[in-house]
Amino acid sequence: HVRVVESGGGLVQAGGSLRLSCAASGSGFSINAMGWFRQLPGAGRELVALITSGGSTKYADFAKDRFTISSDNAKNTVYLQMNSLKSEDTAGYYCGARSDGSSYFDIWGQGTQVTVSS
Repeated sequence: HVRVVESGGGLVQAGGSLRLSCAASGSGFSINAMGWFRQLPGAGRELVALITSGGSTKYADFAKDRFTISSDNAKNTVYLQMNSLKSEDTAGYYCGARSDGSSYFDIWGQGTQVTVSS
């Protein structure tokens, strides 16, 4: 059984920065990608950024140039550094993991709230 746990959300002023962390734990698991998604009030969950076990990354257009995803494979942890935050970045941020053999993200954390005040 694999679980992922997010941390690092909070309240920040517009233009500020936050770093989110997501740690995967469990036994006998193999994950080929981890990513951050967000859900705005009244909207569906959307990709922010993902990183594969090989180090390839993908970003949503709104995240390019402001957000950076990175990983520490030794710690099974993924980070999302968010800079130049805007009020429209306010959302619940969720960490997801894609297990080997899966074509979609099938492991989810509980989420962490990011609120950007203008």
